Amino acid sequence: MKVEFAPLNIPLVRRIQTLAVLQWVFSFLLLAQCCVGLFILLVLARFWLLVALYVLWLYLDWETPQNGGRRWQWVRNWTVWRYFKDYFPIKIIKTADLDPQHNYLLGFHPHGVLVAGAFGNFCTNYTGFKELFPGLTPYLHILPFWFRCPFFREYIMCVGLVSASKKSVTHVLSREDGGNASIIVIGGAEESLEAHPGNLTLNILKRKGFIKVAMKRGAHLVPVFSFGENELFLQVSNPKGSLLRRVQENLQKILGFAVPLFHARGIFQYSFGLVPFRKPIHTVVGKPIPVVQTSNPTQEDIEELHQKYLKALQDLFEENKGKYGVPEHKSLIFT
Repeated sequence: MKVEFAPLNIPLVRRIQTLAVLQWVFSFLLLAQCCVGLFILLVLARFWLLVALYVLWLYLDWETPQNGGRRWQWVRNWTVWRYFKDYFPIKIIKTADLDPQHNYLLGFHPHGVLVAGAFGNFCTNYTGFKELFPGLTPYLHILPFWFRCPFFREYIMCVGLVSASKKSVTHVLSREDGGNASIIVIGGAEESLEAHPGNLTLNILKRKGFIKVAMKRGAHLVPVFSFGENELFLQVSNPKGSLLRRVQENLQKILGFAVPLFHARGIFQYSFGLVPFRKPIHTVVGKPIPVVQTSNPTQEDIEELHQKYLKALQDLFEENKGKYGVPEHKSLIFT
């Protein structure tokens, strides 16, 4: 394989952007394991007082990821996130006002490999969410598994990440005076296995739990489509029914999260590595779908609202695909 090296005269700012993204990839893939290793090291080194104090802290703080988390604006304002955003770059596009007197459930599509657009827009203060949607506080929900990792849980809560459990989503959407926005990546880990460049397959037809929660809390639904999310990495071919796909699906059942085999570019060359490609991400926030609070929605009610959501998502995509490089003949595929 011929290696394409990056030019030596690349501006310093672009080098810094690459390093900013590299640390984010490291945090996503390896930081949790490093934190667990650190905790084990403290135990083996017999730092009993530190271990005991932290275990006590975990006991007292265990429910925090399900009760709104513990964001720290200082961390969300780190300069590294500005370089991270500029690397791709990541932009958020508003199509309608969101009244802060309501709570909202934003369905984010597609998952992509590492959900860069969701993190950049909703876990940092550099893409303009606060200015576009004043009065709204975004909460990005991720797998509860990650909040069981010592030390790592503290870090991810600082940027506004919270658990994707039903209790957590319900808590966020229960604010009586409104102003909260739950962001859920609807396709989940399973959809990451479909994250190939140009692929528009969304795992959504059986995903109706978010509809039920929105109805019970009276939270308005908002479809969000992030153009460019699937273009950041190349993934090893894994069509449904293939041996690799079966192995990945079995691992997902065991581990609780998917294991896509992906690659992109490196730090000083463009031929291989785990640094995502420099591809623009345009996250388009759609119009809100009003939802009337219903304490006991019927299956028919859920199905009707689900179909309305699918129609709104399809319309959002069709109205914007030409602006962001999607060929006219391509459409979303719901599975």
